[in-house]
Amino acid sequence: MTLITTFILLVFLYSLASQRLERTIVTPPMLFTVAGMLAMLLPSTVTELGIERRDLLLIAELGLVMTLFTDASRVDLRLLKGWLSLPVRLLSTGLLLTIVLGAACAMLVPGGLTWWEAGILGAILAPTDAGLGLVIVSSPLVPERIRQALNVETGLNDGLSVPFLMFFMALAVAEGKGVLGHGLLPRFLGEQLGYGALIGLVIGLAGGWLLGLARSHRWMARPVVQLGVVVLPVACVLASEAAGASMFIAAFVAGLAAKAGFREVGRHSVEFTEGWGQLLNFFVFFLFGTFVAKHWAEMNLAVVVYGALSLTLIRMLPVAIALKGTGLGVPSVVFMGWFGPRGLASVVLGLIYVDRASNLPGESTIRLAVMATVLLSIFLHGLTAMPGIRRYARAVGALGPEAPEHRDREVRSVQGPV
Repeated sequence: MTLITTFILLVFLYSLASQRLERTIVTPPMLFTVAGMLAMLLPSTVTELGIERRDLLLIAELGLVMTLFTDASRVDLRLLKGWLSLPVRLLSTGLLLTIVLGAACAMLVPGGLTWWEAGILGAILAPTDAGLGLVIVSSPLVPERIRQALNVETGLNDGLSVPFLMFFMALAVAEGKGVLGHGLLPRFLGEQLGYGALIGLVIGLAGGWLLGLARSHRWMARPVVQLGVVVLPVACVLASEAAGASMFIAAFVAGLAAKAGFREVGRHSVEFTEGWGQLLNFFVFFLFGTFVAKHWAEMNLAVVVYGALSLTLIRMLPVAIALKGTGLGVPSVVFMGWFGPRGLASVVLGLIYVDRASNLPGESTIRLAVMATVLLSIFLHGLTAMPGIRRYARAVGALGPEAPEHRDREVRSVQGPV
């Protein structure tokens, strides 16, 4: 109980001083990550971490399932119409190129990985983090169009990265078992991806229809609606575990499907995650800190260099390509490219990989590269957020009102980041 007790005490202390901390450069991810690292100095913590690792992973998995369901339930496809939409560019061309470039760099810098393992690393580090980017998407100094694009991208790219991760994991595991080319791979992929999508579709459509029916006939008390919505992603977890499917794909599809019968599903799921999601985020960063401290001695220059590349070249080049033709100035392209922090989603996806495919030869390299990248992001993006916003605001302020940065927004807010 040492870890849990330490975390609960830290949350209480943070709540007492949270307003004062908001005026400093110290962000919650920084604070809880460092606290997790220091917690490893406490007696019995190392042993306890090993005993409770599966339970802690389950909490993290449930948190990501809720995040994926919520992200999907908030999507309004009408807001993403047209290839000139900034979020669509970032979520299509930008995301795909990030995964491909991340995999290519992984083959060169850390080395020792197969192409499937490199793809796993690229997929784990492709999604950006809403918590680390909160300062950016909520700052009035940043043009609304830019904030909206980053906000939508952050809310959806974790869910879009999950199928790629599961696909590369399936290929890597199948290759390791020697089943590639023996007809077993299509079955494995079908069970993971196809069954997951089917489970999510059934639960989302049925659950959404029942919630909508009960709401329209006033059978359901308003305070209980939130509980009914939360049950849907939990049902996806249970059904997916029983069928051997991907709970993450199921949850994301269920979030999309539930809107067909209950349009308010997004608002109620956001209310739940805003209340408990922040506590979960703090816990994951705290847990991440303990893992970093435990494996600190294994860190090497290669994974640190890859982490730096992941935050710069691997992120910024795809963003620049995706935004080509939009008319945005260089400051906007650089700003949007740099502020693509890696955090919660990458940590959870990394934990899932370690738990489910830890027997792959490149497991250690992938694990250390994810740790190095997220750790660099927590501090580099945290420290540069406010100075970067002010500098960008001055650059954009010098542009005329006809500049693309000031064009009427293409998308409305999806109710803020989770």
